[in-house]
Amino acid sequence: MTSDGITCPDLRGKSVAVTGGARGLGLAMVEAFARNGCHVLLVDVDAAELERVQEHLSAECPQQTVSVAAVSVAEAEAVADALADFAERTGSLDVLVNNAGISANVPSLDLDVDRWRRVIDVNLTGVFVCAQAAGRIMRTQGAGVVLNISSMYGVVSAAERASYCASKAAVASLTKVLAVEWAAHGIRVNAIGPGYVETDLLSSLAEQGRLDLDVLRRRTPSGRLGSTGDIAQLALFLSSAASANITGQVVVSDGGWTADGFGVA
Repeated sequence: MTSDGITCPDLRGKSVAVTGGARGLGLAMVEAFARNGCHVLLVDVDAAELERVQEHLSAECPQQTVSVAAVSVAEAEAVADALADFAERTGSLDVLVNNAGISANVPSLDLDVDRWRRVIDVNLTGVFVCAQAAGRIMRTQGAGVVLNISSMYGVVSAAERASYCASKAAVASLTKVLAVEWAAHGIRVNAIGPGYVETDLLSSLAEQGRLDLDVLRRRTPSGRLGSTGDIAQLALFLSSAASANITGQVVVSDGGWTADGFGVA
């Protein structure tokens, strides 16, 4: 049983790769998969944090393989090598969670092309690169799950988030394309669209005065922000046999934010 109280017995022994897995939402998903008996691969650019997490998880889950790869998701060859090596050592690659992402909150008239390209490279090209590498392995296996982390801002928009919203909307569309293409190979492809989730990053932005968490809670119909556990549980479900007939979907977990057309804080 995970710390959030959810178990997925059919995931035990599966091999799961999570990008952006060294902290925040990615780390919460890694921990949930590991506690359900999965071998895990954390892909992240922060080598020091990866080492710390690997040591912690290896001690907590000694029966599972805990691997790390300090590479950028936009580097196609490095990603392919890391996934192939993990699959060879554990016997398969059953789930890929494309979680790595960055943002750029800048007025559109001030957003320079280099910063635009950086967001697109990580949030969209990185998702495609990783999904393609995983898809090639999963096609050979005849089964697999790709889970892309989009955003509620892939469904609705917000000012000063041109590159972020565009990239996340594109991830939602890419998810559907891959789901249709790869269904015949036994590969399911879905996306999760988180709303505001209480992470260290969100707390840091609030401390800097860049966000008001009370305003965000009042704007959310449920009256609360999401937790990393909310998203981790959803990731477990969408990776398990319980969702065997679900593919090509974007599941938004936002406390009703995108459903509320009035939207007054």
